[in-house]
Amino acid sequence: MPPSPSSRSNPTPTPAPSPTPGGGSAAGSPGQGNGAAADPSQPASRPTGGGDPQETVGLASRLAALAPYPFTRINQLTYNARRAGRDVIDMSMGNPSDPPVQSIIDRLTEAANDPRNHGYASPLGMDALRREVAARYRRRWGVMLDPEAEVLCTLGSKEGMGHLCLAVVGPGDDVVAPAPTYPAHLSAVVLAGGRPVAVETTDPAAFLAGVSRLCATRVPKLVIVSFPHNPTGTVLAEGAGTTTADPRPHEFYVELIALARRHSFLVASDLAYADIAFDGYRPPSLLAVDGAKRCAVELTTMSKGYNMAGWRVGFCAGNRDLVLALATVKTSYDYGMFRPIQIAAITALREGDDAVDTQARVYQRRRDVLCGELARVGWPVTPPRAGMFVWAPIPPLAPAGKPAAGVVPTANGANAGPPDSMAFAARLLEEADVAVSPGAGFGPSGEGFVRMALIENEARLRLAARRIAPLLAGGQRA
Repeated sequence: MPPSPSSRSNPTPTPAPSPTPGGGSAAGSPGQGNGAAADPSQPASRPTGGGDPQETVGLASRLAALAPYPFTRINQLTYNARRAGRDVIDMSMGNPSDPPVQSIIDRLTEAANDPRNHGYASPLGMDALRREVAARYRRRWGVMLDPEAEVLCTLGSKEGMGHLCLAVVGPGDDVVAPAPTYPAHLSAVVLAGGRPVAVETTDPAAFLAGVSRLCATRVPKLVIVSFPHNPTGTVLAEGAGTTTADPRPHEFYVELIALARRHSFLVASDLAYADIAFDGYRPPSLLAVDGAKRCAVELTTMSKGYNMAGWRVGFCAGNRDLVLALATVKTSYDYGMFRPIQIAAITALREGDDAVDTQARVYQRRRDVLCGELARVGWPVTPPRAGMFVWAPIPPLAPAGKPAAGVVPTANGANAGPPDSMAFAARLLEEADVAVSPGAGFGPSGEGFVRMALIENEARLRLAARRIAPLLAGGQRA
């Protein structure tokens, strides 16, 4: 993986950026083309009526701890481009553009036509669905789970993480989050009253060392880990537990659980990209470690591999006390997911392994096309081993006739130093109609990079590279 622009070795408290839809990304969703998008310039609150002067609304102080939304400018540029009829190639949002397999949709339709399935559901999830989750853990990672006490259904892994933090994090508690940071991890901690501590994660060994150093002065209440990592695509090194034929626990997780038990902190593994891996690699599970269930839980989702992002199906598994605590919070907030969705998810878990593997190959081909085409036009990037994003260092740019806002030209028209990620992303939109997520939106250690989601088809990925080429070569877009 490309190195982080920051060589920070000590864990450093960081302010939390605001929650970001679809995995911390800019506006729009795949497949929209030139269709309508919500206007990001419109306020989301404090409506007024009848022409009366707008009154100040008193909001909870916890909202003040959330940093301003980091992708507002890119959202606005994307919205403006689409309103103007321009064809934006959108690689900003980790929102799957492919549908679930037809048999899952058919099962959803059948269940929705049953009048018995339209009442409130249990916030814990259907027994049969939790049994299928336990069966998949056993089949995929050799992990034995009690579906009644060690598995809980969530409305996606993001909701699970947010409510888990409400269940276990108190005011002033330190919580380690991987950096660069998926914004929802930080916002979950901040809204629970905790103190996020960002630790560089692009080198997993350095991450462990950073957590160990932190424990020497102030033991965190919770450590969040996420491999494959969003946004960087960092994975744990090949070794135990990284192939389908090897059920052994990975040494990183063995060391992390040993550290957690030595210092009495909790661990939450966000394994959202478990199903999207390439070249024979398989993301390992934290729960494969003997003793992990004494202090840890893992969150998974059907959003990516099963193309069920909008269905909001996720799971929390592991320590039964943490599962129970999360269930206690959930019973105060929701009545669980729609029963027909749960019934369709049962079918997907029972019958969908081949479809998941097929979808992973689709992402692998897109990865190969995008990375290959970018290299061909002069922007070499490191192909990820897993996940649905390419994390790319900003390349040197040729002089631009009309610099993007925020890029300061020198007297001869060349940029004075490399552009920051927000300015670079803005220039891609303004001059190439290509939308990406600026790395700065994932915290200070993301600066100097952009994240590109593998959600457009191969032809449009090739077109994106052709559009980007003139910005690298100094010519005009064809």
